[in-house]
This record gives sequence, structure tokens and C-alpha cells, in this order.
Amino acid sequence: MRNIDRRNWLKTVGLTGSFALLGGFEALSYPLPRNTIYSDSLARLNANENPYGPSKRVKEVISNNFELGCRYPFRTLASLTVKIADKEGVSKDHIVITGGSTEGLKAAGLTFGGLGDGEIIAADPTFQAMLRYAETFGAKVHRVPVNAKMEHDLRAMAGKVNHKTKLIFICNPNNPTGTILDKNKLMDFCRTYDNKAVIFSDEAYYDFITEPDYPSMVELVKEGRNIIVSKTFSKIYGLAGMRVGYLIARPDIATKLKASVMANTNTLAIEAAKEALEDDDFYKYSILNNMEAKKNIYSTLDDLGLDYIKSHTNFIFFKTGRPINEMISAMQHENILIGRPFPPFYNWARISTGKMSDIERFNSALRKILG
Repeated sequence: MRNIDRRNWLKTVGLTGSFALLGGFEALSYPLPRNTIYSDSLARLNANENPYGPSKRVKEVISNNFELGCRYPFRTLASLTVKIADKEGVSKDHIVITGGSTEGLKAAGLTFGGLGDGEIIAADPTFQAMLRYAETFGAKVHRVPVNAKMEHDLRAMAGKVNHKTKLIFICNPNNPTGTILDKNKLMDFCRTYDNKAVIFSDEAYYDFITEPDYPSMVELVKEGRNIIVSKTFSKIYGLAGMRVGYLIARPDIATKLKASVMANTNTLAIEAAKEALEDDDFYKYSILNNMEAKKNIYSTLDDLGLDYIKSHTNFIFFKTGRPINEMISAMQHENILIGRPFPPFYNWARISTGKMSDIERFNSALRKILG
């Protein structure tokens, strides 16, 4: 979905109380299966997946192109690159296709992490794929605790910048806290410090942000800034198992990143991603379904008097008041998977917004466990 179309749609949804404009989910092509019983007895609410994907249109495209499974992806990769470039409003030499956004994170960590003599600055807790990979190759990572609102502490992160800093990692919205940064402070930070280090903006969950005018840092890439943005088809498009993501960066930076890409993606994933970009109904459905699921979980947390962070993602971080490993075990006993530990918040839990039937199971289990 084009950014300008998305912005206008979100403004309209906000003015009409989310669902009224579209007449609820029934107005879309993907009716919400509230009462559907699934054969899988395990509620997988631990990995921030979108269980409604791939969409019907994407499934058909995969099936219709299955014979291309014998072909290498290099020829079809160009067509996806052009589609993504058009969506993001940049030229194709700004785009690097990767095997999920995780490969892009690791490629950037390898390319700009210093390889033994450089330093990376990141929030704590945050998504660790880039950081741990860079550490494997000798980079030093400064993990800066999030503030009292569980947001990136940009001032404290700025205080860690020195002549050895090669990369500043910002996960926005942040995983696992679900928070976003004030857009003006974020823009100012990036414009101030991108001349000292490459700034990496991980926007895996950007599509779940419902503030219509919240900017992607792609806007700064268009200005020629020293910034890399990562996005993925794993979340809003429901293609986590297909492994396709991408980076947007200034062409000279993109060229360096391409040299560090290892696995890349595959032919069927490319065809799936191309169709997913065209399926606006499923995109909107995923956003609205996510809003409804969060509302449902918030209601239960409020009833139980549990603290939580208002989320801009497809998961919620909430305070259980008991050790997370105990909660994980208790939930597994109820056939429900929840997020792993996120130190230092060992009495907090991360719950993904899955199918509504699974959310209802989670709510019941949480009431049972916490009593």
C-alpha cells in the first residue's frame, strides 16, 4: 500500500471509530473468523506473526508460479525491486532485497559494525539480531537502557557517541516494548548524528502504527542522509515463512550492503511479495484485526489490574508481577506460547496478537493463572 494512500486511509479510519467506515471486517474480503475452531491445539502467540497470511491472492500466485521453483531468483528479483522502489518513492538503486529483514540487519552489522574496531549503540531491550551478529565479529555494543516510558533514551544514546561509533541502531516501533519515538525528536536525532555514524532504523512494525502522519525514516534517505531503513514482508503481509525483506539506503550505501547479503530470498517469495504489495484489502484487514485484538487484550489486562505499554505493533508488553519463566511454563501448560524473556524485565511478558480464537484462549488462561 502506497504511503500516501495509507496515510489518508488511517485518517479516515481514525475519524470514524476504526471499524465504522468499512462496516466492520465484513466489508473487507477477509471476514474475521471469530468462532472458527483450528486443528492446531497450540496458540502461537510468541513470535509476532500474522497468522492470517498469506492472503488468498498471494496463495494463488504462489500456486500458479510453483513451477518457477526450479529457477534461480536473480531474474525475477529485479521486478520486485522496482515495485518496492515505487512504493517507497526512491529509485531502484536504493533497494536491497534480503532474506527477511533479519538478513538485512546482519548485513548492516557486518558492513558497518567495525569488524573489531568499531562500536554500535542501541537501546536495551531491543531486537538483538544485528547486535549479536556484529559482536560475533568483534564489534563492541553499547546497550543503553530504555527510559521510564520504555522508549529509546535518545539523549543517553547520544552520550555514547564517540570517534569509534560506526552504527546507531534504532528499532522503531521497538521490539519488545512496542513503543515509538516522538517523530520530531527522532528526526532531529537522525539529522544531528548521521554525520557521526550510520543510523539504522528498523521499521519491521512500521505498518502497525496508526498515527496517520508518523514518518518513516525513508524520508531522510531521500535527503541523502547517512541512514539505512529496514522493512519486511513478515509482519503486516503475513509472509514470515517466506523470508523476504528489504533495505532502503543511499545508493552508495546500498552497494556496500549488497556485498554482505548472503542468503538472499527465493523465487516463490519474490512472486508472493509482489502480489502482497497489490493486496490492499488484506493490508487493511491486518491492521484492523490487530487493533481489535489489542483492544481485547487491553480489556483483560485492565480487568486484572496489570500494567502494560500501549503498543504500536502486533504485540503487547505487559507486567505479570511474577518471573517470566514461570509464566512461560504456566502458559505452555495451557497450550499457549508467549514471548521469551527480555532482560532486565524478567517480570514482564510479550504477547502477540494472533487469531481472535487464540486471543480468547490467552485471556482465559491469564485469568486462570493470575486468578
